[in-house]
Amino acid sequence: MKPSSLQELYVEQLRDLYDAENQIIKALPDMIEAASSPELKEALNEHLEVTKTQASRLEQIFSKLGEKPKGDKCKGMQGVLQEGSDLVEDIDDTNVRDAAIIASAQRVEHYEMAGYGTARTFATLLGEDDASTLLEQTLDEEKEADDKLTELAEDINVEAQSGKDVRGDKSRTGSRRKIA
Repeated sequence: MKPSSLQELYVEQLRDLYDAENQIIKALPDMIEAASSPELKEALNEHLEVTKTQASRLEQIFSKLGEKPKGDKCKGMQGVLQEGSDLVEDIDDTNVRDAAIIASAQRVEHYEMAGYGTARTFATLLGEDDASTLLEQTLDEEKEADDKLTELAEDINVEAQSGKDVRGDKSRTGSRRKIA
């Protein structure tokens, strides 16, 4: 059904975000396993828990709206995750693989930030103040995750470029796995 009002478009956007979050929840464990940097693994593990909370927030919004969260597959997130998986799966060098995981994860974060910013704006316009607050909280968390990935990339990208471990972390081990 095509939305014919801002309210319907808002609900459709929420459903898209809900499906996207659930796709991410399924994909993150494989990304974590494919990562070799302990710091990257930790950041991805933390974001997995945050993502579960974000999906729960969306469920709260749906409950208040009297709507069901299930909708069409979020094809955008599906594509972003598949592209990341395709990129990462055949990289043998652990430093380069970690850099690719970060690049892929940041694409995910930016997709989410666009969606949450839009949904928050719709909620505000529709007078859904509680939902707007919850969506803003999630948007802030997505920005924090992106900032953390950027911070990790500062060392990991140098390692990927130089072939050296600039952090002095000798415990890095990795496995090749498809991540989505």
